Amino acid sequence: MKRVLLNFLVVSVKKNDQLKKRKWYAAPLVVLLAVLCIGGVELAVCAHFDPALYHSITDPVYTAVQTGVRRAAETGQAAWNSLCQTADAAALRLREAWDELTAPPPASPSEPESDLQLVDSETVTAPPRPRAEYTVTALENRDGQDILIGGTREVVYFDQTSERWAGEPYGSDHIGGYGCGPTAMAMVASTLTGQEIDPAQMAQYCVEQGYWARLHGSYLSMVPGVSEDFGLECVSLPPEEASSDLVTQHLAAGQLIVALMGPGHFTNGGHFIVLRGVTLEGSILVADPASQERSLTTWDLELILEELSASRHSGSPLWIISPKNF
Repeated sequence: MKRVLLNFLVVSVKKNDQLKKRKWYAAPLVVLLAVLCIGGVELAVCAHFDPALYHSITDPVYTAVQTGVRRAAETGQAAWNSLCQTADAAALRLREAWDELTAPPPASPSEPESDLQLVDSETVTAPPRPRAEYTVTALENRDGQDILIGGTREVVYFDQTSERWAGEPYGSDHIGGYGCGPTAMAMVASTLTGQEIDPAQMAQYCVEQGYWARLHGSYLSMVPGVSEDFGLECVSLPPEEASSDLVTQHLAAGQLIVALMGPGHFTNGGHFIVLRGVTLEGSILVADPASQERSLTTWDLELILEELSASRHSGSPLWIISPKNF
């Protein structure tokens, strides 16, 4: 019996201690709630009996809260915009890296027997030359199409540097800086077949047929390949055999000669032009896909032969092109 009473007393003491501890922890909360309630009541009374005093107390608080919320929103919006810009930049870098990774590697320009045009996209700076008289050659626009007149055959003309074509794609490059090859062949095909094919269409065709060389222009095999594909006859003319009489004979007969030029008056690297006619004095008329000015002057054959590319790949640097069974 004594043991039971003793246990009861111990339990009672412990419960009393726990209640005291709970009261100690609850005391600050009760005080805080009391303050809030008393403060809220005082503000309500103040708002009723002295609105001016009420607003002098609460307006600064409301203003501070509104300013804080606005600043937090502005900071959040700025952070979001910065995050979006960072994400966009990262996505662009990933896309460029992916394109670079998946693009076919360019052939090495150091190969001596390379089938590459080795284009230089920088504009050539050459001495100015006088424009030929209108009776010798001119550029006319007929139904929206530019035509070079003079010589035996009128030639459809395209300017790769014009706003219409310069930004059009040539693979991952652009026609304005790298597309003299397809532009020259667009002139040849349109002139000799009567089927108009513009530089953008020819560039796409050259890409599909594997004639595009990334960052280097075109493979030289493009000239005989495109000629054959469009039903034209293409014969190589070795420079050592390109006498004035022979060139004059071909041009006077209405044939066109595609020439791959090296550094000089036409290019700093490699550049395709079309020899399109000969004057009565024996000067050469050209269709330069990168310059209307150079297409409207006359040239000495000796200068053209001197500035031909040193390449001898795929029949370069001179190709005589004419319709089949010409």
